[in-house]
Amino acid sequence: MVRVRPAGRFVLNMEIRNIAIIAHVDHGKTTLTDAILRQTGAEKEGVSMDSNSLERERGITIYAKNAAVMYKGTKINIVDTPGHADFGSEVERVLRSIDSVLLVVDAQEGPMPQTRFVLKKSLELGLKPIVVINKIDKPAADPARAETQVFELFIELGANDEQADFPIVYAIGREGIAKKKLTDESKDLTPLLDTVLEKVKPASSPELLSKPLRLQPFNLAYDNYLGRMAVARIYEGTIIPGMNVFVIKPNGESRQGKIVKLFGFEGLHRTDVEFASAGDIVLVAGLADIDIGETVASDKDAQPLPAIAVDEPTITLNFLVNNSPFGGREGKFVTSRQLRDRLEKELEINVGLKVDFEPDSDKVSLNASRREASGEHTATRYAVAGRGELHVAILLENMRREGYEMQVSQPQVIFREEAGIKVEPFEEVIIDTPNEFQGAVIEKLGARGFIMTNLTPHEGTVRLTFEGPTRGLLGYRNQFVIDTKGEGILSSRVIGFKHFTGTIQKRATGSMSSMASGKALGFSLWNLQERGTLYIPAGTEVYEGMVIGNTSKGDEMAVNPTKNKNLTNVRSSSNDEALLLTPPLELTIERGLEIMNDDEYLEITPKSVRLRKMYLTETERSKAKRQ
Repeated sequence: MVRVRPAGRFVLNMEIRNIAIIAHVDHGKTTLTDAILRQTGAEKEGVSMDSNSLERERGITIYAKNAAVMYKGTKINIVDTPGHADFGSEVERVLRSIDSVLLVVDAQEGPMPQTRFVLKKSLELGLKPIVVINKIDKPAADPARAETQVFELFIELGANDEQADFPIVYAIGREGIAKKKLTDESKDLTPLLDTVLEKVKPASSPELLSKPLRLQPFNLAYDNYLGRMAVARIYEGTIIPGMNVFVIKPNGESRQGKIVKLFGFEGLHRTDVEFASAGDIVLVAGLADIDIGETVASDKDAQPLPAIAVDEPTITLNFLVNNSPFGGREGKFVTSRQLRDRLEKELEINVGLKVDFEPDSDKVSLNASRREASGEHTATRYAVAGRGELHVAILLENMRREGYEMQVSQPQVIFREEAGIKVEPFEEVIIDTPNEFQGAVIEKLGARGFIMTNLTPHEGTVRLTFEGPTRGLLGYRNQFVIDTKGEGILSSRVIGFKHFTGTIQKRATGSMSSMASGKALGFSLWNLQERGTLYIPAGTEVYEGMVIGNTSKGDEMAVNPTKNKNLTNVRSSSNDEALLLTPPLELTIERGLEIMNDDEYLEITPKSVRLRKMYLTETERSKAKRQ
């Protein structure tokens, strides 16, 4: 039910279907969406929903995105959602705005943690999913087993009879092929699109069109000229640019506003719209302070739509100006004012993020004595809370690419008190690993407070399910890669807050920090690599207090990586020994957040990621320990 300018493809009185594509990370949501866009002619070959550079590099969806296609005279609004648990709050909001979901499940892996999360939310909202068993061409694919596991998951999550009788479509998203039966011959996605038209109810009706306007934002966007914009579902009535409206909070409070611009979606692009009506998904500009879950209505006394809850953050860390000896060398934006402006801009669209611009001593991750000893009391810091390490790492990576320079403290989980009892976030972890590595995985997670709840063997591999505190998982992923020799798959999701589990011993290694400034030399690194793992190659510039590696015995160690070989006129076999340097463990933002200690900062610039001690000299560190 939408009309656009003459150049558009959508016309008035058109039927609309609203669907979201949901799945665990890497099960093929975006690939399938891209294939739909190509088949319907909405986009050309090579155009992808993952338009962000970070999404293309990592091969994951980070931000929920809208698209619209035409199929057999019907407009299908599609929302592609993130698959990683750290961005689960985006999925939950999207589900409130659509009428059905395509639940994509890998034919080899079957349902995974995020599959359970998104399906549970869909069933609670009364949606009737269409199950897509994807990647049926994989060598180890077992569509029948995946189908059985999905059905068992539906029953376990309390699906009613109608929801449990879900339609199934088999697909090879990469090739743009879908089948209603595995034995069918197919060349495209027509069976899937036909199933959408058949099983998803129309988004509007004459009764809804005749009512006064009510719409609700489920996502936010930002434009340098138009400011904050809302991606919203129109539930009742019609909307036009220039229309005066009321923005109603869930508690009934209202304020006036005006629709300045109205956009619809055509393929992946937004187009100016003259008119839109019930059932459609639009982009609204002009309401500068609009927020997720508020109701926009033409009537001041309209009943607000049910509120949309946003998941609370689980970890917090401090953002500070980079005051290291190398501070300001590479960044374009280096001041606290610029850092604050960037974080305020991020809050315009990143609703899963919270920033305290004036944190008190109870909210920051460093105690008062450490702040005073390190000089942090003179520096501005912002306490940033997010849904997980990846959620924060994506923000930091985007900022460094924009030219920002900063340093951050070690992530800490957020504790709460409920009924006088201290609680902390817990996660469910599902691990697929070859049989020979399961012992190491169970031992390491057990020491971190995790309890194994299930073990399922399968043809040389085993699936392990654990539950434990989020803080026990911080810093584990890198160790997991080592323990499973890169052959394991780890997935997790937050399952809520539970009783505090006590002290957890997470790290068995200490830090190797430089006691000198200069250029790291191969001769010194050759000797130091026997003591642990190095983070830098030969030729790297270092400063006093910079962390250049870890020590395998767990002791803190100050070293001189700039020391050169003593020259002598006497030749011997030992003096002429070849220097064989092991390739260093390259520091990335995510890896740095995992391995850093609580007395360290992660220094992030447009070109470099470094670890450093809060107190750069050995004297300052010794003094801090005595306080």
